[in-house]
Amino acid sequence: MNQFSFEYPYFLGLLLLFILCAKLCKERSRAIYFPHVKSLMVKSKRGISFLDVLKWVGILAAIVAFASPVITKSYTNTKKEGRDIVLIIDSSDSMRQRGFDANDPWKNKFDVVKEVVGDFIEKREHDRIGMVTFADIAFIASPLTFEKKFLTDITRMQKMGVAGKRTAINDAIVQSYNVLSKSKAKSKIAILLTDGVDNMSKVPFTDTINLIENQDIKLYTIGIGDERDYNGAYLNELAKVGKGFSFAARDAHTLSKVYAEIEKLEATKIDNKKIVQHTYLYIYPLFLAILSLLLFVYFRNARGV
Repeated sequence: MNQFSFEYPYFLGLLLLFILCAKLCKERSRAIYFPHVKSLMVKSKRGISFLDVLKWVGILAAIVAFASPVITKSYTNTKKEGRDIVLIIDSSDSMRQRGFDANDPWKNKFDVVKEVVGDFIEKREHDRIGMVTFADIAFIASPLTFEKKFLTDITRMQKMGVAGKRTAINDAIVQSYNVLSKSKAKSKIAILLTDGVDNMSKVPFTDTINLIENQDIKLYTIGIGDERDYNGAYLNELAKVGKGFSFAARDAHTLSKVYAEIEKLEATKIDNKKIVQHTYLYIYPLFLAILSLLLFVYFRNARGV
């Protein structure tokens, strides 16, 4: 935003002083040091002459130069520190269970999760997000990307049964950590969602814990449905080692609140710095003032005034 102003606006009051002096001041005798003061200050009886124009242009330009005109340009430099997030989604056969959403009892858990996750993705404007889906096996459904529409479409297209029917949580964590290990982001996050107990992983629990401990990746875990369906202690241990939190969601409403809480905990850092740039313009009226007064003296002398 550009704004024009004067750094010393009170100097503009000198113009009023010159005008009053031109109207009221009368020269009583010729000045010793400035013999042509009368020609500078007294208006010609014949009306406005070329010398008068030069004189007042010089005076006005000099006053404007003293007032120091300046153009101020201010803008905000916004630095956004986004995060790299991998969503780990359970697509095992237990996610077919209905009744998780009170507003639509016929909707199964997996469909509810896709809707909640899709909403979460839309709100993460400045983050790269990837997705790992797991059942018998864990696979990368989407690499880390800023393309929210692409990721939302991938989320909607997820189907149960593609990766099997059982639950391989440890393998899914390893897969997601492999994705994030290649990231250069300062903040890296994995969010695990499951409604079951690991019964299919090839990677032992102890190896998974060691991997989490040795990586600078924050891990959140979410157990959904009845607490008897998943191993809460196991999810708590994973989140604790991953320096994150463990959540429980009994229904769709609670699940939405969980993702909203994670969104607050991992809000994107935005650093706004206001930069102000001043462009001083006094040199232009000063040049005009000097030129006008020099021309005034030259033409006055040439006319023998």
